[in-house]
Amino acid sequence: MKQRTALIAGASGLVGSECLQRLLASDAYSTVTVVTRRSLGKAAKHPKVREILIDFAQLDRVRADLRADHVFCTLGTTIGKAGSQAKFRQVDFEYPRHLAELALRNGAQHFSLVSALGASSDSRVFYSRVKGELEDALRAMGWPSLCLLRPSVIAGDRQESRPLERLSEMLLRFGPATYRPVAAGRIAAAMIATAQREPRGVTVIESREISRAAG
Repeated sequence: MKQRTALIAGASGLVGSECLQRLLASDAYSTVTVVTRRSLGKAAKHPKVREILIDFAQLDRVRADLRADHVFCTLGTTIGKAGSQAKFRQVDFEYPRHLAELALRNGAQHFSLVSALGASSDSRVFYSRVKGELEDALRAMGWPSLCLLRPSVIAGDRQESRPLERLSEMLLRFGPATYRPVAAGRIAAAMIATAQREPRGVTVIESREISRAAG
């Protein structure tokens, strides 16, 4: 099987760290470029890792280095952590959109995004609307292969405290399949499994479908 190259943004987060581990363990990828604001430390010394330390607002400075066959974007924050809607939009819309534009110009064939359940540019909910606007922007770029994953609450051990998400995870565990929490590892596995298939056009994977897509 031909080996691919991967690029990941958001590798320090819950889904991103799971995705990075799987990419490094996979024989399908020869190199994994990690775009990050803070060094990964020990993980950066892995022989397959190529670390790019950069503020995401300055991606143009490293545009020539943003080359890979498959791009995995797990960037995301909360309005509370960002501090304002404007800052949230910058992290959850502007950064991923610009990364996608630069990677596509450099010849990337597949882009995989962790979006969110209910993402829609027509939503009255700010969070969902921003996620939907990003999905629309990515669709308009004409990616050869684009995967949009829309998980409900993401389950896993976070480095930072998010009490509301932890409460939601507990309450929704026995709810309808559409709203049940999805393990970060399953999301990462679904991203990589789909990327390796490189389905043509746009693939949308709703929350209840993620485990099946993970294989």
